[in-house]
Amino acid sequence: MRRRCLLLLLALLCEPGRGSGPGPGAVTCGSVLKLLNTRHNVRLHSHEVKYGSGSGQQSVTGVEASDDANSYWRIRGKNDDTCQRGTPVKCGQAIRLTHVNTGKNLHTHHFPSPLSNNQEVSAFGDDGEGDDLDIWTVQCSGTHWEREDAVRFKHIGTDVFLSITGEQYGHPIRGQREVHGMTSPNHHNYWMAMEGVFIKPSMDPAKHDEL
Repeated sequence: MRRRCLLLLLALLCEPGRGSGPGPGAVTCGSVLKLLNTRHNVRLHSHEVKYGSGSGQQSVTGVEASDDANSYWRIRGKNDDTCQRGTPVKCGQAIRLTHVNTGKNLHTHHFPSPLSNNQEVSAFGDDGEGDDLDIWTVQCSGTHWEREDAVRFKHIGTDVFLSITGEQYGHPIRGQREVHGMTSPNHHNYWMAMEGVFIKPSMDPAKHDEL
């Protein structure tokens, strides 16, 4: 009996393709979500406040509030043809993160960040269209980006990781945390999908999960 059970288990484990597909909690193209930095417990955020130094572009910060509408980002591909609505995002895939309320893309470039002197992260472009410095790769351990997984975002153009190390701004965005790029992978650059509308892999745009 034990031998039969062992053989059955081995057959299940070795079944071709088993476990390689996306799970029911996969993050998909077109989904709108909030991203939590797991080390500092703040959500990725932007707003119509520009940096007073560096690029002068729209600032990107981290906020503690879970109900702030300025913390929603849309998942898009490097171009729209590479990330069809409802398609699960693969580990290693190139994506853009577009800020829903302002239409600007998560962006970084060779300007120093104002508080930590790491690399500035800003929001750039108009109506979701910016440039090649808006593109990030999703770094995760499996085949697809799952909602319960902590992932990293590595910038293609400059090889930095989207990070927070805890520095806080004063007026006019008092208490918000600096978001910046760091050259090394570490515990400051893990992010997890939180609240949002997750598009299911379906031709029907009405099908989605809300959290």
